[in-house]
Amino acid sequence: MQYIHEAEIAIAAAKQAASLCESVRHSVEFASVDKPDRSPVTIADFAAQAVICYRLNQAFPKDAIVAEESAALLYESPLQLTKVTKLVQSFIPDATPDQVTAWIDLGQGKVGERFWTLDPIDGTKGFLRGDQYAIAIALIESGEVKLGVMACPGMDELFMAIRGQGTRRISLKTGESQPIRVAAGNCLAESVETSHGNPDRQRSIAQAVGLTSRFQMDSQAKYGAIASGHAALYLRLPWVQNPNYRENIWDHAVGAIIVEEAGGCVTDMNGQPLNFSIDPQLIENRGIVASNGMIHEAVLRAITQTNIQDDSEQLAS
Repeated sequence: MQYIHEAEIAIAAAKQAASLCESVRHSVEFASVDKPDRSPVTIADFAAQAVICYRLNQAFPKDAIVAEESAALLYESPLQLTKVTKLVQSFIPDATPDQVTAWIDLGQGKVGERFWTLDPIDGTKGFLRGDQYAIAIALIESGEVKLGVMACPGMDELFMAIRGQGTRRISLKTGESQPIRVAAGNCLAESVETSHGNPDRQRSIAQAVGLTSRFQMDSQAKYGAIASGHAALYLRLPWVQNPNYRENIWDHAVGAIIVEEAGGCVTDMNGQPLNFSIDPQLIENRGIVASNGMIHEAVLRAITQTNIQDDSEQLAS
């Protein structure tokens, strides 16, 4: 079967990163700093990326890696680099600070014919609050996600999907594995961060297709909720404050294949497939629609209807 070796390496790397992240989250000395875009980053983000990039590069040295973090902030903070290095040494005992920064910066690769994309901690704010977060690793070939591995320590679960082979849920504690499928339901999964989309419009569309309840969750764990039948829909429509925003590939590649291989559907707001073949951002796509598949066309029609209404209101004003 294809991609089994890749899956084994990615699962092992995700499990190590999850263990590392949980050790940081339960430590006394735990804080974050802000990146230039004002989003938070922690020593766990850097250390997890170093470990994952090291494992992927050891197994697949010819594969590029496109990841969220770079080591730039660590070059400016020797104290933080020392902390990150000690974390990495828990799994790679002979790691040096120079090696750690080099491993992190392996993630500055280019989108190409075959590459990995990863987010060492997807949902850092959830991680900081003690809520949900995810370690997300995906393999992309010819623009199509072929493999996705997502560890969700807050749920004690790891989701794994291989193109054409379905989605499985694996316990992080026991290793027990079982296939999962989407299900009919009436629940909308929302981001905790209200700036990550257009909440009022998203709720209106959910109601239009008959969804009567909702819950909030950080990170791509929302995709896992759809794949396992706990939610029917996740929407991420253009931000009110930033209507031209384009999503990052590492924020959606894993979730997309996990939902699709569980029987669901993931497109942009215009019904187009997500294009992972061009850039670290989904520059040809606007918005995200992830569903159990049963309601997908109805959701797209509801989005089109609200677009028409918005255009009419603008003309009237």
